[in-house]
Amino acid sequence: MNGKTIAVVGGSSGIGRALVQRITNEGAEVHHYSRTREVSQMPAGVRHHPFDAVADPFPADTLPDRLDGLAYCPGSIRLRPIARLTEQDFLEDFQVNLLGAVKVIQAALKALKKAESGASVVLFSTVAVQTGMSFHAAVASAKGAVEGLVRSLAAELAPRIRVNAVAPSLTDTQLAGSLLADQGRRKAAAERHPLQRVGSPEDIASAAAFLLGDSASWVTGQVIAVDGGMGSTRLFR
Repeated sequence: MNGKTIAVVGGSSGIGRALVQRITNEGAEVHHYSRTREVSQMPAGVRHHPFDAVADPFPADTLPDRLDGLAYCPGSIRLRPIARLTEQDFLEDFQVNLLGAVKVIQAALKALKKAESGASVVLFSTVAVQTGMSFHAAVASAKGAVEGLVRSLAAELAPRIRVNAVAPSLTDTQLAGSLLADQGRRKAAAERHPLQRVGSPEDIASAAAFLLGDSASWVTGQVIAVDGGMGSTRLFR
């Protein structure tokens, strides 16, 4: 990451914050965008720009001339039975997960194309796209659209820009707080995963950092599952 310039959208908490911390530690110059104005816990040297992915046009004039990478981290967890989901619920999930990402990528394209050795875009999906899960209709639909965007843009923007996604399972973040609100829920969530624990923000950030870096220079159009085995294995005990 040393010498790279990376833009991270939604890095004020959870996975996004862990990603900002990791790539900053590895020597990247980071431009951070979020609607949260309290950034005292950001690593030294991170350049913060206010931006609400749903409500605001992206402030393209704050981008550096060249971008080596872009990570779009905002997301949603709206778990309800289909009978209780409204059209507005679906629209809101598409807005933050898909359309916000499209807005940012379009604004950053010029800077990404100037990366000397090629650039990388990283988006976020969920294990619930490829593994059917009750009550996930809204978020799985929106993240399924994100996976389609990843594969389409990987083809369209090759060879100069790589586009990939990380698909986590339940991760111990503020966004998932209600699902891990007490020790009983936390234990039950951990036991649903073959690796017997809930993911940490650092688990997911490590995969995103890999995709942003040169070690993934021959990886594009992929959705990498970082899910404790949830999406691909079953426990029989």
